[in-house]
Amino acid sequence: MPELRKDPILKRWVIIATERSKRPNDFKKAQELPGGGFCPFDYGNEHTTPPEIMAFRGEKTKPDEPGWWIRVVPNKFPALDPKLEPDKFGHGMYDVIKGFGTHEVIIETPEHDQNLATLPLKQVQEVIWAYKYRFNELEKDPRIKYVLIFKNHGKEAGASLQHPHSQLIATPIVPKRVVEEMEGSLDYYNFKERCVYCDILNQELLEKTRIVEENDLFLAFEPFAARFPFETWILPKKHRFNFGEIGTEEVKQFARILKNTLYRIYKALDNPPFNFMLHTGISNMEGEKYYHWHLEIVPRLTRVAGFEWGSGFYINPTPPEYAAKYLREVEMPEEDV
Repeated sequence: MPELRKDPILKRWVIIATERSKRPNDFKKAQELPGGGFCPFDYGNEHTTPPEIMAFRGEKTKPDEPGWWIRVVPNKFPALDPKLEPDKFGHGMYDVIKGFGTHEVIIETPEHDQNLATLPLKQVQEVIWAYKYRFNELEKDPRIKYVLIFKNHGKEAGASLQHPHSQLIATPIVPKRVVEEMEGSLDYYNFKERCVYCDILNQELLEKTRIVEENDLFLAFEPFAARFPFETWILPKKHRFNFGEIGTEEVKQFARILKNTLYRIYKALDNPPFNFMLHTGISNMEGEKYYHWHLEIVPRLTRVAGFEWGSGFYINPTPPEYAAKYLREVEMPEEDV
């Protein structure tokens, strides 16, 4: 049974995920992701995944059969279990919560050898709609305190299958990283009565040296204190607290800037492994005035080593201004209609 265990010093929670230990590739080193052979996410293999939670499919098609272009299924090796209750209990001095939560996989396309950088824009929009629908559905459960949407691309980034997919984990507590962002945002708001993310946007638009891509509603840029080479953030230009409230035109423009930014990284860095994470406020949390949803992309180009683990500092050998210029210079393909 999975558990959430609290570190009493740093106040962070750790998921002890017993089901994950059953994955066949765990703890094997230097193993490439399979490029061919059998893939459970491929079109026609629907019966090999857990029953789908949601799908975008043709009207006359049935669940767990062909006819889809987006599928959402439970993770076969989940970190958390929706059948449990988030009961809290003590283990001596330690705090524990039963491993309640949801772990889902968003299969982004039937095409095995594509990715978000190369998919048609319309398909990327469909992925964003799937994110929104599942986010809003899970947010209705009062036991859920946070819904994290993320993507692991490539073996070094933690992906165990090559087929394009992203994931969603809903937890009964708010992750420490998000709490820290919200606390920092609140401190800034109490001092200046402005959203720190909105001020960052204004600064980046003024300087322009760290901008990678922009459209009417979104900005992609290298953060001033980037932890990693080519770390890239995407923010709505207008103050937006909750990703689940994203509208139709915002979906279109967010899909375009996400696709274009990932394409620039794909071409400039030769399809590197990367992670992206979507940080958002949710409707039952405070912070609407001072927190701002955003997506962080982290190419896995360097390794976190002893100094970083021991100190909490990050060493980034690539100035964000240089990284932004390098990505801006990528020759882009003709835009999708």
